[in-house]
Amino acid sequence: MNRKQTCVFSLCAASVLVLSACGGGTSTSGGGSGGGSDPGSLQSVQHVVVMVQENRSFDHYFGHLNDYRSSQGQVQSVNDEPANAENIGYDGVTMIHAFHLATECTEDLSSFWNESHVDWNLEDPTSNTPKMDGFAHAAGHFAVDENAAGRGPYTDTNGYRAMGYYTSDDLPYYYFMATQFATSDNWFSPVGTRTEPNRMYLFAATSQGHVYPPTGNMTAKIIFQDLDAAGVSWKIYETDPGDTYLTYFQPYASQHMANVVPATQFVQDAKNGTLPSVAFIEAGYNSGLDEHPTTHIQQGEMYVASLINGLMQSPSWKDSVFFLTWDEGGGFYDHVPPVSAVSPDGIKPVDLQPGDFPGDFTRTGFRVPLIVISPFAKQAYVSHTAADYTAMLKFIETRWGLPNLTKRDAAQMDMTEFFDWSAPNESPPTPPTPTETLRCTPSQMQ
Repeated sequence: MNRKQTCVFSLCAASVLVLSACGGGTSTSGGGSGGGSDPGSLQSVQHVVVMVQENRSFDHYFGHLNDYRSSQGQVQSVNDEPANAENIGYDGVTMIHAFHLATECTEDLSSFWNESHVDWNLEDPTSNTPKMDGFAHAAGHFAVDENAAGRGPYTDTNGYRAMGYYTSDDLPYYYFMATQFATSDNWFSPVGTRTEPNRMYLFAATSQGHVYPPTGNMTAKIIFQDLDAAGVSWKIYETDPGDTYLTYFQPYASQHMANVVPATQFVQDAKNGTLPSVAFIEAGYNSGLDEHPTTHIQQGEMYVASLINGLMQSPSWKDSVFFLTWDEGGGFYDHVPPVSAVSPDGIKPVDLQPGDFPGDFTRTGFRVPLIVISPFAKQAYVSHTAADYTAMLKFIETRWGLPNLTKRDAAQMDMTEFFDWSAPNESPPTPPTPTETLRCTPSQMQ
């Protein structure tokens, strides 16, 4: 479906991950499926919009958010990238310090199962000790493997790009929105592997044991089925025609394609008052608007801004919540370790290949950025509550009184801490206009 690698990091497994798990149960809070407005409560929310971009870690994008917050007179309360952040390169000699990328796109990296274990602990990937020291090594190894397989040329064979970061100068819209509205510095992708399994969690709160892209139809119940049962309207807005992860869930997808519409309709629906109760926006996986490495991040930022600004300028703004996040870390450095998580359904990995590390689904993936945009969002709020992004499902479930899909979403916070229902801001601030620079060559990575 998108530009995901086929190379596998071949390393030997040493031991099995043993991680703690807790939680479970079903959602009981949130007051039913009624559609009427009830000012001062979660029932004030009539529209929830979820958009998930591609492959960026928190430190990589927001590692200098405190600097920006300080410039805006806000408290520096974000657990962002430390000044001494460093990883050893693939050559085993060069110590690569975190640095400001001079280009808005980089060569690809890998966030596969094995590489994610190496990122966690370079010398002992299956240990319970997170050192967060293998990102550069894994990125260099991936580049060497891709060149050997004839899928290059990659110039960064030492993994420098994994330690690169951006600032508010590069991503002014995102930094502004994360400070004007709410964010989290303890927000994770659901599983330490590539895009496809993580996006299964986005719909179903499980990948049903997959750490690779599923080769058959997924049978897990998805959030849209529960919305149907409760009579709650929903749509998927596709950025690229025919490119939605809903198609992994057959025959349900084929039976509900009327709910899948072009993303160009999103702003129009917001203006016309025809926005559904729940909307998922699929990123531009093939058009390069998804911010996946190798694409120009500012083009993605400009696209996201057009959607959010369209919502803010519409009558639908007054009772909407827009969640913007990224599907997984993409192999970019982050200094905060993944956290223990609840196995969604007790299923162990079903598609590990020879040479893959053992493991299970009792640990999240890496930290990713989050921006919570709404007239109800607390200004400049930073959540420190550990959660993975199945918490967005928990929020939807709580708002409309739906059952939880798995033990994973059941264990998440309901995200109400991000909001102040008593003081909605129906006059949103005017964000900066994101612009596109011409910096997009590998030679500018260092």
